[in-house]
Amino acid sequence: MGVVQGRLRQVPLVNAANVLTVVRIVLVPVFVLLVIVSGMTDPWWRFAAAVTFGVASVTDFVDGWIARRYGLVTSFGKVADPIADKALTGSALVLLSIYDALPWWVTLVILVREWGITALRFWALKYGVMAASRGGKLKTVLQIGAIGWYLFPFPEPWSNVGPVLMGAALVVTVVTGVDYVVRAYRLRREAAAAK
Repeated sequence: MGVVQGRLRQVPLVNAANVLTVVRIVLVPVFVLLVIVSGMTDPWWRFAAAVTFGVASVTDFVDGWIARRYGLVTSFGKVADPIADKALTGSALVLLSIYDALPWWVTLVILVREWGITALRFWALKYGVMAASRGGKLKTVLQIGAIGWYLFPFPEPWSNVGPVLMGAALVVTVVTGVDYVVRAYRLRREAAAAK
């Protein structure tokens, strides 16, 4: 909600930011289908899957910017946006592991961190808001870049860049996960001390 000309302004549920979030949610099954059809072997279907993943990922950055810039933050967006993000990256990681492009342990470490920190942030809401850190944003960029690189049918030696990006993404994912746990603990301790 925002204040316009001295009165409260209701943010409409149907707005540009929420529409982009819904588009991302709709693109997830399309992306999954394209990867399955490609079998991670057909270059044209892999290209289509990579482009779909890229478009969906761009909506993640754009919808948040629009919501903050134009005061279009809604309860729906706060809940749907992280769900859409986790559904997109989670399905991509699982598919890459199913097709033996990515080790399962990498997928599991990232997914446990992602869902664990999402749950932690919801739990911490009773003490205060834990905003996304710069490290968290870097983690997102690295994950998206690594997944996109794995999906795109790059020939060797260019295909070898994917594991390097994923390694960097994995390190930043774990480090920022620890940082969020520490921040949540501090937030809880400060709230307890203020009572």
